[in-house]
Amino acid sequence: MDILDKIVNDKLKEVGYRKKVISVSHLEVSPLFERNTLSLKKNLEKSKSGIIAEHKRRSPSKSVINQDLNVQDVAIGYENARVCGMSVLTDTKYFGGSLDDLLIARASCDLPLLRKEFIIDPYQILEAKAYGADVILLIAAILTTDEIKLFSQVAKSLGLEVLLEVHNEKELQRSLISSIDMLGVNNRNLKTFEVNLTTSKQLSALIPDDFTKISESGISSVEAIKELQPFGYKGFLIGENFMKTENPGLHAAEFINDLEG
Repeated sequence: MDILDKIVNDKLKEVGYRKKVISVSHLEVSPLFERNTLSLKKNLEKSKSGIIAEHKRRSPSKSVINQDLNVQDVAIGYENARVCGMSVLTDTKYFGGSLDDLLIARASCDLPLLRKEFIIDPYQILEAKAYGADVILLIAAILTTDEIKLFSQVAKSLGLEVLLEVHNEKELQRSLISSIDMLGVNNRNLKTFEVNLTTSKQLSALIPDDFTKISESGISSVEAIKELQPFGYKGFLIGENFMKTENPGLHAAEFINDLEG
């Protein structure tokens, strides 16, 4: 069993438990459930840099990245750096995140927030809305085409945007659904955790122009982004590169200045 299978098995148990503790009707009366969401897609389309900056404490591939920073400081720093949006890891077991991180980020900034999570149940989409997210992530590798269609439609009905993540051509071809807003190509092989930007380059021509293209994983330099922009990528998800520093917001600001300079 590879790491993705383990994560999904654990997530099924976790979501089953959460559904017993907090009902759907409880989520629907959350103060944030009725808020008007912000558009990450629009921000990316008009941006020169296209940076989506991530809050990420640890990962299965890198173990601890940074446990010392608080979400509020990171969110404020990212907003001051003029990023297009913020990605917040909410998985606890493997990434050290939580839904409270999303709540704190929402209270700390006016950026579009992406709930970065392994979504395997519509309940998690309602959670995302209730805790202040603007965008959800769907991972093609763990979902059927029917699930991608259903989950993206549920998200749209709540006013949330949808970022679909693919790793190869097979996942891409079965996932081109009209209720998807952004298509993310993950440069990380989920079996080996190796990273190769060639994945983004090879898949770019197969992504219709209706979808905003985002490149994810292994982007640690301005040169890498300049290499990918001619392939039509408007968004670049960067986590570890900022989070491994003492001041992610400052690092993001310097990175964006270098990119736009």
